[in-house]
Amino acid sequence: MGLSEAAEPADLQIRGLSKAFGRFAALSDVALLAGAREFVALLGPSGAGKTTFLRVLAGLERPDAGEVVFQGEDFLGVPARRRRVGVVFQSYALFRHMTVGENIAFGLAVKPRSRRPPAQAIRARVAELLALVRLEGIERRYPAQLSGGQRQRVALARALAIEPRMLLLDEPFGALDSQVRRELRRWLREAHDAAGVTTVFVTHDQEEALDLADRVAILKDGRIVQSGAPQAIYEAPASAFVYEFLGPFCRVKGEAAGGRLSAAGWTSPAPAGAPAGPVEVYFRPDEVELGGEGAPGLQALVRGARWLGTDVRLDCEIMGAPAELRRPAATLPPEVTPGARIRVRPLRPMAYAASGS
Repeated sequence: MGLSEAAEPADLQIRGLSKAFGRFAALSDVALLAGAREFVALLGPSGAGKTTFLRVLAGLERPDAGEVVFQGEDFLGVPARRRRVGVVFQSYALFRHMTVGENIAFGLAVKPRSRRPPAQAIRARVAELLALVRLEGIERRYPAQLSGGQRQRVALARALAIEPRMLLLDEPFGALDSQVRRELRRWLREAHDAAGVTTVFVTHDQEEALDLADRVAILKDGRIVQSGAPQAIYEAPASAFVYEFLGPFCRVKGEAAGGRLSAAGWTSPAPAGAPAGPVEVYFRPDEVELGGEGAPGLQALVRGARWLGTDVRLDCEIMGAPAELRRPAATLPPEVTPGARIRVRPLRPMAYAASGS
């Protein structure tokens, strides 16, 4: 679904947005609605059009067609310098010859004299933002003296210094290791809430998008294929592509008929909207019930087991196809051991039309 529902009235309204570079269509008829001060995540694989979308909002690219209305204003008709958009890139883009304080103050210091705040007000704003990003007392340091996570916080503080109407984040954690990314997630959400701005966040990290956003828009080949609340999308992916993109999955061939799903002797009520006929049955590797050969479910062979702390990963073959199942080690039935033939019952299966059907 290209156009998602949003709180009324929608603060950000995008319709028919298209942009091509030569024969390559980076964006094709994109539509999206978002409410005031929402945190919107643009999620998709490389080349899906996420950064082009962001650059259009920032005024760095002019679309070939479409409209963007923000807070009742034709946003495309506003010059980039007057849009009051704060942008944070993956590369931080801090001025290396400037201190942290000077970097944050830059957007205020270069304003025309008639609109430039007094020096004392700029210093107060810098101190306020350093407190917001939890970096008090480092205004005299230089970027080279900071960690990657600290530099990214300074970049965000600089973007917020001009009191933007919209904040655009282009894979801001992409250059950081996974542990730092996780630590910065909640901080970023708290900073967004405190700043009270509409935020558009580009990422290819599904977990990041689902954890942070009020609304997720999934792009594929320049089109939004589904958008909505994170939990709603996770629980009801509109297509096999969305299901696969949102995290680990298992897939088997099956049949849908008469409101039932079936595969190799296993049957289950068909989910809403399941097409009739040959289908691909999807389920999450941690949303299963395991049992011995006499239990209901799909036939599986346990090839091996790996313990990761309190969890166990089971390398299996389900109906001849490789699959990795996950579950807490404490709940693993005793009969589920390497070499055992077991039954796997999906607890929340989804079904999509089989390829070529």
